[in-house]
Amino acid sequence: MRFLIKIFLAGLVLILVAGGSLWWWASQPLTLRSAPLDFRIAAGSSLRTAIVQMKESGIEVNGFLLALLARVQRADTAIKAGSYAVNEGATPHQLLDKLLKGKVTQGELILVEGWTFRQWRARLDRHPDLRHDTQGLSEAQIIERLGLGLSSLEGQLFPDTYLFDKQSSDLELLARAHRALQRKLDAEWSQRIKGVPYRSPQEALIMASIIEKETGREADRELVAAVFVNRLRKGMLLQTDPTVIYGLGDKFDGNLRKRDLQTDTPYNTYTRSGLPPTPIAMPGQASLRAALNPAASDVLYFVARGDGSSVFSRTLDEHNQAVNKYQRGGK
Repeated sequence: MRFLIKIFLAGLVLILVAGGSLWWWASQPLTLRSAPLDFRIAAGSSLRTAIVQMKESGIEVNGFLLALLARVQRADTAIKAGSYAVNEGATPHQLLDKLLKGKVTQGELILVEGWTFRQWRARLDRHPDLRHDTQGLSEAQIIERLGLGLSSLEGQLFPDTYLFDKQSSDLELLARAHRALQRKLDAEWSQRIKGVPYRSPQEALIMASIIEKETGREADRELVAAVFVNRLRKGMLLQTDPTVIYGLGDKFDGNLRKRDLQTDTPYNTYTRSGLPPTPIAMPGQASLRAALNPAASDVLYFVARGDGSSVFSRTLDEHNQAVNKYQRGGK
């Protein structure tokens, strides 16, 4: 009996020593190739695979002990995928805590209202925290990869600040931006006022993109919308410069000339009636709302004052007077 007690006590001492050694190890600083050090755990990774990924990233960690620590905590199958960062002085215990709680690092990307898809793509391509899966792809190929039945991504992405797991695919971010746009558009379409002259939400989206480009001051947005909606209702030409500029593409040198207004393109609203074939930029929610809820006004014209605001007119005579005053320096 005494022999069995001695064996039990010896085993207990060994367990305590081993446990103490494990906890001591878990509280010691990790050796890092550089600090801070970023690493990524791929989706679906087991703890063993994650340890390999961390070692390849430059974290010198005893894989057997880290796995044992996870088993002791009954958490060896609970690690979360994502991008992580460890700083100098971090311990194996803190490292495991990050993996278990999913304390991932995030990148941030601001996609701006009124920008075109070309401008958005340039920002995506320069972002250091994204994986650039769209590199070398045409817009049509990107649309195909996203599985969308669209002819263009212009206007189809919602401007916002996007947080994302570092080294996420730029395709994933584009998909999120498109889903966000669809949610916003559907919500605003369901709350549209009666009688807006659109046959579909996509036509409202086109109008919203024009309003976005033409609005210099937030307070004017619904009146700008009223001008274009009233013109559309009356069958008048929209005659908006931003659509002409968009149709010129690379030919536009920053100076819109009379001959540009007279050169017919699918986007020239001086030569063609109705809406252009696609949006001309990425509209924000305020422009979507204005397109579907314009001000109750009979204005048909507006001209910029030069301070960001606009003067709105109901008749051509009033408009010509405003143009003479604010654009030609008349009195």
